[in-house]
Amino acid sequence: MDQWRGIIDASFAALDITSPVEPDFRADLTVVELDDVHLFDMHTDAHRVVRSADLVAREAGEYLKLSLQLTGQGRLWQDGRECVLHPGSLGLYVAYRPYELVFDGPQRSMVMTFPRSVVHLTPAQLDMVTAQRVGQDQGLGRVAVPMFRNLAENMDLLHGPHAMKLVRSALDMLVSVLSAEVVEPAEENAGDLLVQQATAYIDDHLDDPELSPGSVARALYVSVRQLHSRFAAQDLTVASHIRAVRLAAIRADLANPAHRHETVHTISARYGLLDPAHVSKVFKTEFGETPSAYRRRVLEAS
Repeated sequence: MDQWRGIIDASFAALDITSPVEPDFRADLTVVELDDVHLFDMHTDAHRVVRSADLVAREAGEYLKLSLQLTGQGRLWQDGRECVLHPGSLGLYVAYRPYELVFDGPQRSMVMTFPRSVVHLTPAQLDMVTAQRVGQDQGLGRVAVPMFRNLAENMDLLHGPHAMKLVRSALDMLVSVLSAEVVEPAEENAGDLLVQQATAYIDDHLDDPELSPGSVARALYVSVRQLHSRFAAQDLTVASHIRAVRLAAIRADLANPAHRHETVHTISARYGLLDPAHVSKVFKTEFGETPSAYRRRVLEAS
């Protein structure tokens, strides 16, 4: 067990590992490294793995882990969810939040680690899919699980650039499965989560002159095209929403006596609009009068 702890510490972020058969514990490990994606084929006796909040705080580890159960059984806990991994089951979890894995008997599993940037899921979407079982006996898991099992059974063939493309294709397929079976149903029930995330991000970054559909998409780990399509489904555009929120904030400050001594330029710059002529033009188009005329009328009336 001491040897195993040393090997695992060198291969993963810090973990607390215990076993009910510690004096007799046996394990075997095969590792394949493909750039920033690593595959671990593990045969072990019963043991328990815990990544506590203290260990996360010591070393965040901005990467994800995917476990494919090949023999035996595992139980995975993260984010308040538990999933039981039977042979032919996949479970995704993240190293930057606490998790626990328990194997009650001898088992074999393939664990794949990779950076968060490899999968195109927003942070909120990742929160939905951790500790969610993907089985070979249901839905799109019937397609995805055999592909990962083939990777596990042929790790000795995984070398060179084509191997990396194959592994990334498998991960793309996994994201498609999780999106179709977990993320999209949840988003349908909760409204369009991506639009909610984008509008919240826009509200928090109005002072950034570089705020744009591209910067919002990058912050949420989605493509600009995907972001535009979600806004279009609600008869909105990203750029027009940014403009409307900025103009509403400027209009509120112009009407506020507390800002009476600030220039229109100072107020508009506070919300990321630095060109006074442009601000005057779009404000008049939106509200029918220039910023100065609006301020004068409202403050005189009050």
